[in-house]
Parts: sequence; C-alpha cells; structure tokens
Amino acid sequence: MSDPVFLRAARGETVEHLPVWFMRQAGRSLPEYRALRGTGSILDAIADPALSAEITMQPVRRYGVDAAILFSDIVTPYHAIDFGIDVVPGRGPVIANPFKSASDLARLRDITADDYAHVMKTVELSVAELSATDTPLIGFAGAPFTVASYLVEGAPTREFAVIKTMMHREPALFDQLMDRLVAITIPYLRAQVAHGARALQLFDSWAGSLTRAEYTRYALPSTQRILEGLKDLDVPTILFGVGTGELLDLMAQAGSSVVGIDWHVDLDEGRRRTNKPSQGNLDPARCLGGEELAIAATREVLAQAGTDAGHIFNLGHGVLPTTDPKVLERVVQVVHEEGKAGVR
Repeated sequence: MSDPVFLRAARGETVEHLPVWFMRQAGRSLPEYRALRGTGSILDAIADPALSAEITMQPVRRYGVDAAILFSDIVTPYHAIDFGIDVVPGRGPVIANPFKSASDLARLRDITADDYAHVMKTVELSVAELSATDTPLIGFAGAPFTVASYLVEGAPTREFAVIKTMMHREPALFDQLMDRLVAITIPYLRAQVAHGARALQLFDSWAGSLTRAEYTRYALPSTQRILEGLKDLDVPTILFGVGTGELLDLMAQAGSSVVGIDWHVDLDEGRRRTNKPSQGNLDPARCLGGEELAIAATREVLAQAGTDAGHIFNLGHGVLPTTDPKVLERVVQVVHEEGKAGVR
C-alpha cells in the first residue's frame, strides 16, 4: 500500500488528489469543540489525553482532511518543566516571571519523558483512531525564536522590543537561551514520532518580525540544529512562519522537507523562492464571507499552485474562530476535486 497523499506531497511525489489540512483546524470554530472544551484552560485540556485525542479527531471526521495535527500548544513543554506559563483566553501565553538574565537559564531544565507523558498518550490515542483511515498525525513544536519571544517578552507582543534588545545587547545570553530551547525541543519532537506521529511541523510564527540579517544570525542556526536533530527519523518536516515572505529563501535553507507560505506572498512566487515542497496559503479571512467567496479564493490559490508536484493546500495561518465549518468543508471538497499540483 502506498503512503497517504499528504506524506507523498511533502516528499515532492505525485498524488491522486491534492492533500489539504488546516492549521488550527481543531479549535474554536467547531461547535463540537466548544461543547467538549467548555471554558476551562487549554492547558487543562492538553493534560487530559482522552479529551485531547478527541479534539484532534474532530476536524478529521468533519472535514475529511488528509492529515490530523496534535491538539496541543507550542508552550506545552515549557509549562511541563514549570517555567511558569499560562495561556490566557483571548490573550495567549503569559509568563509571570519572564526570562531576563543568565540566572533564568536554570529554569529551562532538560525535559524528560515524565514531563510529556500526557502528550505522548494523546499521540498514541489519536494514532490508534487514525489508523482506520491511514490518516497521518502531524506532531509539532515552537521554533526557538518564537518560543523565546514569549519567554522574554512575557506575553504576546507586536513590537518585540524586549527580545530584540536582548539579541543585540546581550547576544551571548540570547545564544545560551537558544541552546536551551534546542535541547528541549529535539527530544520532545523525537518522542512524538516514536509514539506514532508521521510528520512534524515547526512553528516559527514570529520570525517575520526579523530582518534578513537578524533571521540569519538569531533564528536560522537554532532552527537548523533542530531539523538536523530530526533528520534520521525519516519523517517529513514543515517550517512555517507568518510575514516571512522576504525570508522564504533563508527558511528553505533550514533543512525542512516543506516550507509553509503565509498569505502575504502569492503562492507561485513563494514556491519559486523556496524551490522545495510548499504548504499554504489561503488567507483565513477569505473564509469569513461565505462559501462563494471562499471557493473563489481557493481556486485562486489552486491556480497559483500550478501543476508541479510537492504542494499541500492549507491556510496561510490558522482557522479564525468565527469561520463557518461548512465553508471549510466546501474548501476541502474543491481542493480534492480541482487541485492539480502533482496530481496524476
């Protein structure tokens, strides 16, 4: 039996239909998710493997997507090692005592199997259910620069003033911070594969805040080290960032199998800049105006994807909470029926 289309597209191979999944496909846009989650903390939900596995499965059942992604968060491993992170509804990760000096390095201790045992149980439960349809599970983690942005800033930011000041004023300390994040991320991702994940995505959501020189000096080396540390696993890896159009050629040097392209760059241009398998890049806001507008936007992306192999259809960022699930159902249908990239 051949591998699922998602895995083949990630390797640049031909497929029977264009694969599609959505970042943040398991989330607040789904009524079944809201009914199941209630109002509790996302970290509490992640701590419950049965609940997390069910949330992981919900969009697969509803949309018929070609991959599931683990229900978790990029701060999960740092919550597990007691760095002092909470995820505040409507705001995001908040750190009571942000990373400020070399003394904080000790708070980023090595992660152990006991720390993430609940996440691996979620992986196992999800994989067991996905096996009936041979749908792959994507594991994930945050890339070091993006995680560092939260740890240093203490909360989501638009300015990135604190971390950029550290980068330029205390580069040695910043490098030590990157070293600790790499040391935590590699075993965490490797464990997800050991427990059944068949692909991995590295979210560098805030890399777009960097200049090309900053990305090359402060973000790319640690990302390369993580991807190098996963190479022997022989699973596809995806590197994704927001606002990274001017960094795409640099991101392509990081060593991932696939580069995610956000909606700020036309997909054909993004594919040209990376020259490797791509993922993306429908603007999630184009799904808010009803089926007709979303389908028109989907067809624009499909046209830009062209016919060359090596593309996975996705949004250019995560599903917005007010998205009508029926709209995404139609998007999946259109992608499967009309997508031409690598389809033979």
